[in-house]
Amino acid sequence: MAKKQQRQAQAQAGAKKQQDDKVTVADQLGGDLLAQLKNAKKELQQKEQDDKQAAKERAAKEKKQREKNMSFSELLDEYGFGDTKSKK
Repeated sequence: MAKKQQRQAQAQAGAKKQQDDKVTVADQLGGDLLAQLKNAKKELQQKEQDDKQAAKERAAKEKKQREKNMSFSELLDEYGFGDTKSKK
């Protein structure tokens, strides 16, 4: 029984030592440099989100402009109100 407890204690100590030996990138970098990297990541994510929003707005504006330039018959064809006999 004592041997079993001793083995378990050694196994736990070995596992704890392995966890302590693992060094992460965050541990290697200084706190200031890590903060700068996180800030840069946040800025890039914000810029990407802004770019996506601008692209959506640009696409909506272009669609509206195309519709504005369409003739009345093209609009009827586009939205299904023209020549109903051929669409059946």
